Amino acid sequence: MSSTAVEEYLSPPSSPNRTNHQKKRKTRRSSGNSMMSYDRRNPKYVPPWTTPYIIGVGGPSGSGKTSVASKIVSMINVPWTVLISLDNFYKPLTAEESERAFKSEYDFDEPAAIDLDLAYKCISSLKEGKKTDIPIYSFVNHNRVPGKTIPIYGASVVILEGIYGLYDEKLLNLMDIKIYVDADLDVCLARRLSRDIVSRGRDLHGCIDQWERFVKPNAVKYVKPTMKNADAIIPSMGENTIAVTLLVDHIKSRLDLKSEKHIMELNRLCEISSGHKYITFASNPKVIELEQTHQVKAILTMIVDKDCDRDSFVFFVDRFAMILLSKALDNVPVHKQESLTTASNYHIQNALRCNFDRITSVSLIRSGDCFMKSVRKTIPNITIGKLLIQSDSLTGEPQLHGEFLPKDIAKFQNLLVLQGQVITGTSTLMAIQVLLDYGVKLEHMTLVVFLATEIGLKRIINAFGNKIAIIVGKIIMNQDMKESHMKWASSRFIDTKYFGCK
Repeated sequence: MSSTAVEEYLSPPSSPNRTNHQKKRKTRRSSGNSMMSYDRRNPKYVPPWTTPYIIGVGGPSGSGKTSVASKIVSMINVPWTVLISLDNFYKPLTAEESERAFKSEYDFDEPAAIDLDLAYKCISSLKEGKKTDIPIYSFVNHNRVPGKTIPIYGASVVILEGIYGLYDEKLLNLMDIKIYVDADLDVCLARRLSRDIVSRGRDLHGCIDQWERFVKPNAVKYVKPTMKNADAIIPSMGENTIAVTLLVDHIKSRLDLKSEKHIMELNRLCEISSGHKYITFASNPKVIELEQTHQVKAILTMIVDKDCDRDSFVFFVDRFAMILLSKALDNVPVHKQESLTTASNYHIQNALRCNFDRITSVSLIRSGDCFMKSVRKTIPNITIGKLLIQSDSLTGEPQLHGEFLPKDIAKFQNLLVLQGQVITGTSTLMAIQVLLDYGVKLEHMTLVVFLATEIGLKRIINAFGNKIAIIVGKIIMNQDMKESHMKWASSRFIDTKYFGCK
């Protein structure tokens, strides 16, 4: 979907540019209930990855839980669907327990063998839209892999599967739907033998002994009773496609509601009022548009000129970036130096030095990378982070594809968020929210952008208030964008031309 199409999709409901598909979505929203209502006096952005859809899958060992979970993942076909196995949460073993484990004398199939508290902590973090780290467990070594975890952030759907997937009450309370995969225990034994001998390097005698001593008794005592906690019971044997399809249809309908709610939230951010006065960037002293001097106007003219060759375009973008960065650094943190000796041996008292080591920048790939050359010239040793955020082609929801942030990013007192253009504002909203989740304070952030639309800025300000500073080269007003000669403002042309991409 082009940037223009996304802009039309995210425009207020009164927009005449909505497609038939969008009209259907609007009709469905209008028939909704109170869950779609908002407090207009307290604007707050609700990220689309907050409260992901949590699916719990339980059942005996070897019943086919992973196969059913994988089939659900494939059929819902939703980006950022995360499949987490409770096997990753086996507790670390002591030396004595490890010795027993290698002799097949340790009970891995009782609830106490799994760190359900850690599993709850991880799933709870994902449910709150926060980052979490999933441990990695080695079945060959019977222990967690030291120093290695799987980082997860921004999941839309989380599937937690394991023999005790439906056992712990705290985990059950986090789940939106609970599935039990049922199978005869003799079938489970056959499947388990095949898996453990081929994939986990176990011997036949040890596997059978472990089954008779631990697996089967625990399945009867602990696992089978969890069937009562399930919303749906799926047989693992035979054709279960119809049952899985019905479940997937239900899950998709819930995800559609969630997506529609996010679109409403974005549209609401363009309309929110505080009391009787609308919040706009004009009322925010921290939004600074460059003074439209002859130099600024001339550079802008060259940037939007279709006939400007690429070498000249890159030169003018770099020059424009230097002006923006100079403005953004006007209020950098400084410290006093009691005395300073100049090259002419003069002494200056109470000299000021910039704390450049307390400044970092985060570039939104790809448009923010247009600042990189100028950033390096301004602060040569600056630490730079990157975020790769792209909008879903169907819903317009921002999706985090990659995060490469400085260690202890929250310690920096000044963080420059660099972006070439703000059009709908969705990727910027997500970038700011990601940084907040990493502990960065809004008042420490400065958004630096070449061009920004009025609708995009309104969303940012209404979502995060007047704490974040915004330095923008030129603000494109909604009224201006209606003019035919301003259509370029709704296309992401700066990074495309700067890097020579199509």
